[in-house]
Amino acid sequence: MITEDQFQNEIDLIIANAIREDVGDGDHSSLACIPDSAKGKAKLLVKDEGILAGIELAKQVFAYVDDRMEVEVLIPDGSKVKYGDIAFYVEGSSQSILKAERLVLNAMQRMSAIATKTKYFVTLLEGTGTNILDTRKTTPGIRALEKWAVKIGGGENHRFALYDMIMLKDNHIDFAGGITKAIQKTQQYLTETNRDLKIIVEARNLQEVEEILKTDGVYRILLDNFDYADTKKAVKIIGNKCLTESSGGINEDTIRQYAECGVDYISSGALTHSVHNMDLSLKAV
Repeated sequence: MITEDQFQNEIDLIIANAIREDVGDGDHSSLACIPDSAKGKAKLLVKDEGILAGIELAKQVFAYVDDRMEVEVLIPDGSKVKYGDIAFYVEGSSQSILKAERLVLNAMQRMSAIATKTKYFVTLLEGTGTNILDTRKTTPGIRALEKWAVKIGGGENHRFALYDMIMLKDNHIDFAGGITKAIQKTQQYLTETNRDLKIIVEARNLQEVEEILKTDGVYRILLDNFDYADTKKAVKIIGNKCLTESSGGINEDTIRQYAECGVDYISSGALTHSVHNMDLSLKAV
């Protein structure tokens, strides 16, 4: 997985690019009617229910726009919120508050939606010993925000991108000439390039599970689109040789049954690609 410094660098890039995109050569609406010296205060008002996410990001956004702004946090990330709650107050230059407003709201609304959905999935898995994973099915350019939200909601990050873990899926296997060749070539590549990356291999059926197990060094086997019966069989075959993961069209109606098959992880792209933003507002006080 990526380091904390790498992750923070991604956040810094997102903030800088988002402000560049939104502000350009100036927030002329504010510049036109609000004096430079004007001071103001605003509150982050919750107009929905769910899990709040993005408070720490908001603090970074305000600091990037104007490091003289002060933020008073009332409700931290990961908290359950309801309509009418006030998450924080921000105080400082009125122009600066307005310059940061849209990025803070856009990011927090989406992050809170993802955290809320993740928490729901985590709740569905309670008592099974199975953990929920996100995927790379994220919005281009803001992956770090979305994966941050998954963690706030109680889920785990899969890999961050193509560079921090090896994942041999069906196309890799077919292009490489089969499972065994794909794994062996990967291990040789890692040795030659002096990289220490975990290897996940996708299996499409029980025969492929058995073939994967013939080669040591696989960290996790991904059981893709298996039914319940074959998932149970695969878990039994694999035993403690490596970790197991189920994926492929798993939703809130089926996730518990897959967990009860004994897999270590369930991955779901729906955590990040199928959410409805939480309704939040930034209002002057």
